[in-house]
Amino acid sequence: MIFRYAYHGGVWIDLEHPTEEEVRRTTEEFSISERLETELFSPTPAPLVASDEGVTFLAVHFPTQGVVDGNIRDQEIDFIVGETFIITVRYEVIAPLHRLRKLLETEKLISPHHTTSTEMLLEILFAHLSTSVRDHIHTVANRLVHTEQDMFNGLERTTVRSISNISREFLHIEASLANQEAPLNRFLKALASRKYFGTSFADRAERILAERTQVAQLAKTYRAVATELRETNASLLEARQNEIMKTLTVITFGVMPLELIALIFGMHALGAPLEQNPNAFWIILTLMLGVGGLMMVFFSRRHWLS
Repeated sequence: MIFRYAYHGGVWIDLEHPTEEEVRRTTEEFSISERLETELFSPTPAPLVASDEGVTFLAVHFPTQGVVDGNIRDQEIDFIVGETFIITVRYEVIAPLHRLRKLLETEKLISPHHTTSTEMLLEILFAHLSTSVRDHIHTVANRLVHTEQDMFNGLERTTVRSISNISREFLHIEASLANQEAPLNRFLKALASRKYFGTSFADRAERILAERTQVAQLAKTYRAVATELRETNASLLEARQNEIMKTLTVITFGVMPLELIALIFGMHALGAPLEQNPNAFWIILTLMLGVGGLMMVFFSRRHWLS
């Protein structure tokens, strides 16, 4: 699928799930070399920056959440930027670019004389992608808030997995953004060295890099919060387990004297006390209740029952 958006002095071509024919037709239109054309036929496993015959190429990956399984994965976007055009190639639906296409189409209908330049559109593209990652981070952070509330409401056991999954998501986002840093720097420097856009591009490049850095710092901060919550959750679980062990110990300590009394009077040895007494059962029961009462008073004074 090919989307074409013409602006003042240039054009943005967005290829979604492109066929080989669509790729070749686009590369022939903008005189892109075969070396870069080959990179567009299939996804690139790692970030890549290349320059060739008046264009600059960038293959970069952005973290996103899977629609089906909900797992974090990377989506690749390939950029080819020339003086008067931007080509983006993607091998699946990428929501922020789809929304940007709709936005630009609407804006063109409302303000047909609105001027957009190549450098401005490039900044808008990266801004929408960074905003999408930031929104995703805030969504995961909201889950972290709910998990924190559950944790302090006595659901420490059920929140262990939730905190681990959230921390894993932040770690994946942080790693993906870290992998962008060096290629994005080289890409923007390559564009600046070609002097396509004049002196104003330096400020735009700084804003693009600053936006990525801010989003990466946000992911790092929330991951640190998730790590602290995991440690707090572990402490709460340990405290609860200690309370359970304390309760079991007190019960065992209280039952042992009663078992000892029952064992002594249960022996059928000669001369056993109360063996011939018709009220032996009630005497032994009273003795056990008395000892049990004394043990309860002792535990209460030691504050072992609170």
